[in-house]
Amino acid sequence: MNEITTILTCLHPLLDTTTYRQLQVISQTLLVMTGRITMLGISRWAEKGGSYRTVQRFFAKEILWDSLNWRLQKHY
Repeated sequence: MNEITTILTCLHPLLDTTTYRQLQVISQTLLVMTGRITMLGISRWAEKGGSYRTVQRFFAKEILWDSLNWRLQKHY
């Protein structure tokens, strides 16, 4: 799981601290989940920091995904 954290470090300047932490928790959870992917499922599989309300807040935020994707591609 440390690999995903290493990959996401290049995105930290583009996101505020809370959103970055939520992205880490949710992305790690998505990698271990099996079956149907829902917000409730993410919150159940997530460990500390992945409550249902946290997942809702993350997906309700406006995130510039194109700039995050570009940063990942440029970095790697």
